[in-house]
Amino acid sequence: MGSARLAALTALEKCRRAAAWSDAVLGSVMDEAELSARDRGLAAALCYGVLQNRLLLDHVIGRFSTMKPAKVEPKVLDILRISAYQLVFMNKIPASAAVNEAVALCKKLGYARAAGFVNAVLRKIASCGDALEIAAQDAVQRLSLRWSHPQALVEYFIDRLGEAETGQLLRCHNESVPITVQVNTLKTDAAALRARLAEEGVETGVHPCVPNCLTLHAAGNIAALKSFREGLFYVQDAAAKMSVLAAKPQVGARVLDCCAAPGGKSFAAAILTQNGEILSCDLHENKLKRIRESAARLGLDGITTRAMDARSFDPALEARFDCVIADVPCSGLGVIRKKPDIRYKNMDEFSALPEIQSAIIENVSRYVAPGGTLLYSTCTVRREENEDVVSRFLAVHGEFAAEDFAPAAGIASEGGMLQLWPHRHGTDGFFIAKMRKTK
Repeated sequence: MGSARLAALTALEKCRRAAAWSDAVLGSVMDEAELSARDRGLAAALCYGVLQNRLLLDHVIGRFSTMKPAKVEPKVLDILRISAYQLVFMNKIPASAAVNEAVALCKKLGYARAAGFVNAVLRKIASCGDALEIAAQDAVQRLSLRWSHPQALVEYFIDRLGEAETGQLLRCHNESVPITVQVNTLKTDAAALRARLAEEGVETGVHPCVPNCLTLHAAGNIAALKSFREGLFYVQDAAAKMSVLAAKPQVGARVLDCCAAPGGKSFAAAILTQNGEILSCDLHENKLKRIRESAARLGLDGITTRAMDARSFDPALEARFDCVIADVPCSGLGVIRKKPDIRYKNMDEFSALPEIQSAIIENVSRYVAPGGTLLYSTCTVRREENEDVVSRFLAVHGEFAAEDFAPAAGIASEGGMLQLWPHRHGTDGFFIAKMRKTK
């Protein structure tokens, strides 16, 4: 148990010091620590639990501490957060175990002087029946503390959704999410894959509206599954799959995925076109290597890769593709439930993104053949990066027209645009716009 807590603590520290994303850091930390499957589960629960509830945990700690959390040594504060999370949210772990392990971690990591302070704060939290009591001055502060989203982000969501629905969204961001995978129908079908996964001890569910899409529960290390190594499926959220279904590339079509990493849309396009000509591009060659490896595992030999800046015109690609997919760099606010640390980004940093996104769509639109499709998508819910970018593009490009689509049962666009929300659709927060080159 102690090693799991230490791994979570190490991951949190690396995220804090290097501004690294938790999903990448935690995996490497757990691998290095050689944790058992049980301890990996606990380490992940603690790391993500703290990130999902950091503001709330600091509020709880502050209620029972003689020192403001901001004044506490960062690593000691992380120990307090991990332990407070266990006390408040994990009722299967005895309070004594959470407190004793926290004290032991302080001593092990060279913070013996803080052990008494940590012990006192945690015992007060453990003995208080209303540790989550929030005395907020207004709705923004209350929602910010309860669901640990910065107030600026809460205000943004309230402006978009209203107070009640914002509460639903923020709650959804803090709930656990099953892994969503897509069936490689060039090798198997959904029923056969479910049977294979059951043999491997993995419980599966069928997505309610996206075909050949499964949810995995208690899957453990997916890469270790024989069905994964045989290329029978790949990991991709239902929303990202819907973007390719919206594009609707035909069998044998030529498709350009111009911001391709990690490759899911390229794989979906290759399967839908039955190994048509797919060019997967990204700015960084190291990301393309992973796409090639995954394509080989899936048996998708129609995929080729190229390092390319999607903002720079390549005359050799002009008017060549039946479908161009532009899943552009974005703020990522639609995947907070999978990457909880995204919520703590400074929203001022997002101001430059629409210019980059517009430059990409302006350039890659030149690669669409007459009659072809331009598909624009992001994994964010910001109107400034979504509807506004597409509307500006269409206003000056009369050769393109918005085209409505229905990528899944009961889900359809309006004016060629669709905004998916986690609390409404059970998917990532994802924007999709489809345009047809008519001239």
